[in-house]
Amino acid sequence: MSYVQDNLMPNEKVLFSAHKHPAVFLPAIISFLASAVIFIFSLNMGGQNNQGASVLSGFALCLAGFFFLYTLILGLQALIILTTTEFAVTNRRVIAKTGFIRRHTLEMLLTKIESVAVHQGLLARMLDFGSVTVTGTGGTKESFKAIVKPIEVRSKINQIIEQSTQAYSQQQRVLNPEKSG
Repeated sequence: MSYVQDNLMPNEKVLFSAHKHPAVFLPAIISFLASAVIFIFSLNMGGQNNQGASVLSGFALCLAGFFFLYTLILGLQALIILTTTEFAVTNRRVIAKTGFIRRHTLEMLLTKIESVAVHQGLLARMLDFGSVTVTGTGGTKESFKAIVKPIEVRSKINQIIEQSTQAYSQQQRVLNPEKSG
């Protein structure tokens, strides 16, 4: 079961959830391309029949191997990030969790959220992902990077906050009719 589902309070429901974008694999892809280019370069250098070229070819082949191992590490890291990150908005709070061994969590009541900001670079705008920063009262600020459709996430959070505020105001008018009018 997920962290969000395990930590719901009584009568709390998940209204919206967001996910990490597969763009977290971009560093691994770039590293793989670099290792492939170096490997091809080493094969071309190995075809020459002089001593210097074969030494350079061997060095380039070792370098390609190191880049490939680095690619595997980056890919595994990205896979862990993609599978262990949860972000959800319930009828009461925003809940987020990142990490597997080192866990970082955020649970912020909707009534304590001051603003929700979105940060996107050029590539992020083209691929429709970005960072969502939730700022709470007292200066609490949490950023979540590489979130899919961050503008939609911000919009959903703001809609849920507005619905929650209206429901609370209506409840207060019912409970205290002498103050409402």
